[in-house]
Amino acid sequence: MKKIRQNRFLRMMFLLALALYFNSCTDDLEKTPENVTTSDKQFNSVEGYKQGLVSVYSNLAYSTFLRFYWSMQEYTTDMAVSTWNDGGDGIYHELAWSADSPAITNVYNAAINMITLCNNYINEASPDKVSARGFSGSEANQIEQFKSEARFLRAYCFWILMDCYGNPPFPTEETLGTTAPSQIQRADLFDFLENELTDIESILADPGTNEWGRPDKAAAWALLARMYVNAKVYTGQEHYTEAITYSNRIIDEGYALEDRYEWLMLGDNNLNTNEFIWTINYDNTNITWYSTNFLALGPAGVPGSINGMSSSWQAFRFTQQVPALFPTADTSIDKRAMFYTNGQNLEVNSITTSTDGYSAYKYRNKKRDGSPIEQNNNFGNISDIDFPVFRLAEIYLIYAESVLRGGTGGNLTLALDYVNKIRGRAYANDPSSTLGNITSTQLTLDFILDERARELYWEAHRRTDLIRYNRLTTGDYLWAWKGNAEAGRAVDDKYNLFPIPTSDLLANPNLQQIEGF
Repeated sequence: MKKIRQNRFLRMMFLLALALYFNSCTDDLEKTPENVTTSDKQFNSVEGYKQGLVSVYSNLAYSTFLRFYWSMQEYTTDMAVSTWNDGGDGIYHELAWSADSPAITNVYNAAINMITLCNNYINEASPDKVSARGFSGSEANQIEQFKSEARFLRAYCFWILMDCYGNPPFPTEETLGTTAPSQIQRADLFDFLENELTDIESILADPGTNEWGRPDKAAAWALLARMYVNAKVYTGQEHYTEAITYSNRIIDEGYALEDRYEWLMLGDNNLNTNEFIWTINYDNTNITWYSTNFLALGPAGVPGSINGMSSSWQAFRFTQQVPALFPTADTSIDKRAMFYTNGQNLEVNSITTSTDGYSAYKYRNKKRDGSPIEQNNNFGNISDIDFPVFRLAEIYLIYAESVLRGGTGGNLTLALDYVNKIRGRAYANDPSSTLGNITSTQLTLDFILDERARELYWEAHRRTDLIRYNRLTTGDYLWAWKGNAEAGRAVDDKYNLFPIPTSDLLANPNLQQIEGF
């Protein structure tokens, strides 16, 4: 299996995003445009269609989306407390937001904006328009593949809305620019996404053959597997058998764990073609403070000599419950325990004290050999770390959990083998090692939840995981300052979801708020 990194594609993304931004700015809103690229001019070639797709990708990568989504997934849990405690990070950890909280609009608006861009692209790539513009044969097929990628990106954003907000608005290419979107129920959105992803899987590129950062069949399978393992939360119905089915499809394509855990989140992690399934790409030529910058610079205390960029922003740390999941708070046993402890206290006695709570140096803007990444910008501290939305270790853990939850089509022996591969890498930098092995009796659902925390920390999974295990809001699992209590406390179950922002409720009469908000 081989994936090709295309820096040209990434740079094209950013440059087009800038062009779109500056073309939209004027001091005179009454001015008649004199140099406007119409749809027919933009989409008069296959290259034009690709450039149109680039604008969608650039919006995902270079908007505020990743940083705000990460905050929503991690600050609400044991995985992070915010020193700054601004922009809603405080209410996230307190589990105390409302429909008027500005923080909850960030991801909501970013996802809706992405969906709107995808809907517009899907319209422009409709069979009627493609035919009217003179495309046929291989060119039409290539445009159809581009459209399938836009449909995947739209599905990914709808999944985020389904996971976070429950019953979101449902804008499609058919309603674009005509009427206010209707509201869709969570279970119905699940059905739509299931149908959409299975419909495009045959059109998407084969696994490992697309440009780096563009989704392929395996990306669609990974999103389906993630949806299916959470299906009981979304629909009330179990789909663990389907989660196993789509995990198997990915595993059967020959993906493999990278040898060393420390390689996963480096500035040259575009080399991780064995394990990474779909990534959001970053390049320090393209300046933004909303990339993986915050994941390298944000952890409290970590110096530039370690993170490969500059001194820490002192932005976030773990609660003490996270280091307790590891055998030690260093890499002497489990090499995933990349905790930064110098000058840091274990316990979080104060959320806004930057030295309360360990942090980590998981994200480092360096190469595998430890050498620095050349900076092609005037700041000297912009990240090259690509963000893996899906990687094989998650798929292994989905498979194992789904087997334990009663799904068919898999077996406990393979589940144990996949988990032990993850632990072999963690304990010996070798997935085939037996050093970290557990036994079949140790492989329980509780173990899987803890192993996901050890393997996937700070990769925007934790809130969704705790909800699936009924531990986000309940008293079954407490962490420091959960519910704004130092020892933690249970909160109202309504905080398993975020409300629809008041601003959108006022703008769209078709929407109804979640009960309790």
